[in-house]
Amino acid sequence: MPPVDSTERHIALVVDDSPDTLSMISTALEENGISAVVATSGHAALDLARRILPDVILLDAMMPEIDGFETCAMLKADERLAYAPVIFMTGLTDSEHIVRGLQVGGVDYVMKPAVIDELIARITTHIINAQAIQSARQALDASGRSVIAVAPSGALLWGSPKALRLLAEPAKDDATTALDTPLFLSWLSSNAQRPASKSSSFCHETFVLDFIGSSPSGEMFLKIQQKGHLRPYQHLGEVFGLTPREAEVLYWLSLGKANRDIAQILSLSSRTINKHLEQVFQKMGVDNRTSAAVSADRAMNQL
Repeated sequence: MPPVDSTERHIALVVDDSPDTLSMISTALEENGISAVVATSGHAALDLARRILPDVILLDAMMPEIDGFETCAMLKADERLAYAPVIFMTGLTDSEHIVRGLQVGGVDYVMKPAVIDELIARITTHIINAQAIQSARQALDASGRSVIAVAPSGALLWGSPKALRLLAEPAKDDATTALDTPLFLSWLSSNAQRPASKSSSFCHETFVLDFIGSSPSGEMFLKIQQKGHLRPYQHLGEVFGLTPREAEVLYWLSLGKANRDIAQILSLSSRTINKHLEQVFQKMGVDNRTSAAVSADRAMNQL
């Protein structure tokens, strides 16, 4: 089995209370170009993981003190370790244990005794997939796209690094997570049935969430923006899915400007302004200037 294609050796954290298993697995990993670090308990695994930030974690499900399931949940609660795939290793064959392992954040389940070639193949695949996912989320971050994904239940599934940092900032008088509130769940449910261009914004004390779409698997994508850091027309663009120029036109419209005045302010022709407004009305789901101005005013009041 070829090693993972990389200029650097990847690090695997192997967690098991059996010395024989640790020796066998770590030797196989080293022979396939993956550095192995071992731990014999959940507590030791948590300490090591936070210090070395492994690329993959092989975790025994049944251990004394804290078991593998609890250990996995604690690992996934750390933002720095959220990308590291966790592969459970166990002799437990009941489906309830497999389901539990996946529910707490595991990506795979390997039965003991492990078939080494199969295990290395699974590790290689999960490392590559995790790197691709992390790169995509970091690219979102670098491009200024602070995005989170939630389940229909409101549970946070993943987020770009910047988005997670912003989401974690407590409100001035309430440190609870906004995603746990009935108000958020109601907003999420109502917007899930609408096109993104017609969805409303969810305003928390420190940030604003906008619905931007969903995946076939049911993930719902939300853009998060720190409250008060957008110019009014930028905020309008975010809320209604407008281009920068359309948002500027809507902004001046909301201030009561006539088309000829907007044209003069933006150095455009009146005909061009009319074309922009046609697109604005369509994206907002309105059919006249008054409705557009009212919706825009409400959106700007959220800043």
